[in-house]
Amino acid sequence: MANNRLFEVDEWKIRTNHLDKENRRLQESLTSIGNGYMGMRGNFEEQYSGDHHQGSYLAGVWYPDKTRVGWWKNGYPEYFGKVINAMNFIKVDLFIDGEVVDLFTDTIMDFTLELDMKHGILTKSYLVEKNEKQVRVEVERFVSLDQKELCVINMKVTSLSDSVHLRLVPTLDSQVKNEDANYEEMFWLPVAAYSNQLVVETKPNDFGIEQFRVAATMTNRVTHLENTGSLVTPMQVNEVFEGTINVGETAAIEKLIVLTTSRDGEIESVGERSKEISVKVSEQSVDELRVQHESLWLERWKKADVVIGGDAAAQQGIRFNLFQLFSTYYGEDERLNIGPKGFTGEKYGGATYWDTEAYAVPLYLALTDQSVTKNLLSYRHNQLSGAEHNSRQQGLDGALFPMVTFTGVECHNEWEITFEEIHRNGAIAYAIYNYTNYTGDKEYLIDKGLDVLTGISRFWASRVHYNCQKDQYMMHGVTGPNEYENNVNNNWYTNKMAIWTLKYTLASLELAPEKKLVLNLTDEELRKWQEIIEKMYFPYDEERGIFIQHDTFLDKELRPVTDLDPSDLPLNQKWSWDRILRSPFIKQADVLCQRKDY
Repeated sequence: MANNRLFEVDEWKIRTNHLDKENRRLQESLTSIGNGYMGMRGNFEEQYSGDHHQGSYLAGVWYPDKTRVGWWKNGYPEYFGKVINAMNFIKVDLFIDGEVVDLFTDTIMDFTLELDMKHGILTKSYLVEKNEKQVRVEVERFVSLDQKELCVINMKVTSLSDSVHLRLVPTLDSQVKNEDANYEEMFWLPVAAYSNQLVVETKPNDFGIEQFRVAATMTNRVTHLENTGSLVTPMQVNEVFEGTINVGETAAIEKLIVLTTSRDGEIESVGERSKEISVKVSEQSVDELRVQHESLWLERWKKADVVIGGDAAAQQGIRFNLFQLFSTYYGEDERLNIGPKGFTGEKYGGATYWDTEAYAVPLYLALTDQSVTKNLLSYRHNQLSGAEHNSRQQGLDGALFPMVTFTGVECHNEWEITFEEIHRNGAIAYAIYNYTNYTGDKEYLIDKGLDVLTGISRFWASRVHYNCQKDQYMMHGVTGPNEYENNVNNNWYTNKMAIWTLKYTLASLELAPEKKLVLNLTDEELRKWQEIIEKMYFPYDEERGIFIQHDTFLDKELRPVTDLDPSDLPLNQKWSWDRILRSPFIKQADVLCQRKDY
């Protein structure tokens, strides 16, 4: 059987000796690094003219791109929020005897690419041949856990066969785009440019969202080469270092880049703060900066490592997942959350989804300090007013937390998700339960958790309707976790999470009866919640003795997926959407197994 692995099996490393030009994008994704404040794909510092996706990102720096829909419906979000591609600050062009090194077109030998997950270090090395001269290039990169604004690049170039003339051009380049932009536009405008600093800001928008300003300052420490000039344009700056090295000699550049944003201070002071931090970190050697960074990664692994004996591939896989999660978020800033793709790319807009509460919260509870998860919950509390806005947009009470957001206001533009996939509210409530149950932090539950739970409960109480014929409460027009079922009635999972939230909120209020007054909760409102709990309808098939995913699921032509021709898969790429909706096939399960007496 052919080995189609992109990387070798190694318990602590993502490593390959193959420069895979056909799968370069995937190699870039799998060697992404980050520190919660910023991150980037595993792009090369040097030129690579082949197909790839250049991407560096700053957490919380985003843009509201105008929603693009074919038929506008009342209540649609006005914009789709997306994290925007930050300037390319890792760029270091390399020239040998006047010719640029291009890892796509040049003869590259002895190539190694390695992500050391234990220490958070990305390295590569290779031999390049130009004009019958061989040069070895070694590059190390990390984004510091110790100084969140700092990225360190350490490049060494050694002549192996003859004297060569080298030119190194470290660059800051803000002429970048997002691949997922609706209109192919650029999001950055120039503010100020100097030989070693670039200041830019996001372009204005029509939605009242703040403009972000970003400053990048680079310090270039170079050996064996002389500074021969610089180029300063409004959107790109660089410095040029040149010189000749003999066989066996090594020229080196240490590029220290400090990025600051207007999220952390006055917009006018962004450039000055970048300079100040740059001066501070420049007083230390790369070895000192690396040791500080590595020690913090080792601390994280000491708390969180999951050891799998006897299966190196599984061990590598679990550590890779942990590495990417911790690179994306580690709880230092309660204004931030976990984008589905982390710092690996732009898919899903880099925004917050309910997946955080459903899937990430249990992991962070088990493997990190309590404060990390608490900040994830505080993120939702801070955005409660946005969730209340979403609910009002649907003509309902309480709070509907968004499917996709940066601010708490919904910015997903597919109606069957925005309007109908409301089960996400249940995940927010269940995360509060998980946190409180795991940590025993009743203070958080009372101070903040009950605010969120009450908002969600009020939403559920206004979203259900009373069926007088059955004397039961129902919920119509929803999409459950199985997104191959839209606009269905009485989705079992959604109904269950609704009454579970109502029960949990009522029980939690018993811990702090005084909150009822603060939250304007009346006895009548609480009695209504209890009535909904007791009279919620759940579709059930008496003959089979099973609960049903929704009212009409069993009316479909029920077929196993094994009946499908392999050419039909994956369905979402081969079938029309209406055909999928009429089919019994499930995108992701609402419920795997359920007893009637639950």
